[in-house]
Amino acid sequence: MADTEQRWTEIEHLPEWDEEFYHIYTAKKFGKWVMIKTLRPEYADDPRYRSMIEQEFDVRYNLAHPNIVMINDFEEIPGIGRCIVTDDVYGDSLRKLIDERRVTPAHVEQLRHQLVGALEYIQANHIVHPPLKPENIIFTENIGNLKLIDVGFEQRPSLSHQSTNDDIYNYGLVLEEVLDASDNIDATLNRVARRCTDPDPKRRYRDLQQLHLALENRRPRTVYLIIIAFLVVMILLLLWLYSPYAPEPATGTTSLIINTIL
Repeated sequence: MADTEQRWTEIEHLPEWDEEFYHIYTAKKFGKWVMIKTLRPEYADDPRYRSMIEQEFDVRYNLAHPNIVMINDFEEIPGIGRCIVTDDVYGDSLRKLIDERRVTPAHVEQLRHQLVGALEYIQANHIVHPPLKPENIIFTENIGNLKLIDVGFEQRPSLSHQSTNDDIYNYGLVLEEVLDASDNIDATLNRVARRCTDPDPKRRYRDLQQLHLALENRRPRTVYLIIIAFLVVMILLLLWLYSPYAPEPATGTTSLIINTIL
């Protein structure tokens, strides 16, 4: 008992962090700050939800991404119950920053790059997760790192197009709220947000890679490849026209061809 009391200290419930099925706490484990999540009392004795929290631990334990909260352990904590133990990500949710109009350009840049990177990682690992929303995005205290929480508990062989499309739509909703709260007039971000939330799913970005390129205001790689291929063909044609192997053209024809190319 003494060892258990030494292990866990300063346990504090964080109601504003609670998730649909979980209560969230901050605590110290052997003097180090961590976060813990456990089933709400109304679900704690239900085998279906006990299986859910165990599955979440199994699925997320091996995930490793700098912008996703990392799971460290799964253990029984006296007075609380069976808990998932994660890294300390105490700080402000994006929802709080939006409501208090404290969104800064630095926050916007992290949403532009790091959040999309985290979503790409989740999709690459085929994790089914709750809809992306400001409540699930945390900026840690002091350092201000972006961390995505409530990542999900189910891993599938592949994700449906609907799931990946929903990520793009929900990202657009988050971006719209952020831009409104920060009075950001970045034309690229406003254009991206509008396309992400287009009522017609066919007019949205087809995947996160295309979204990433749009956020960088860059053209897709295929366009550059086509341009390069065209230039290569033109150079080879010019070299051939000036080579000894080219057929003898009628007077003025070579010049006409070259001028047409150029």
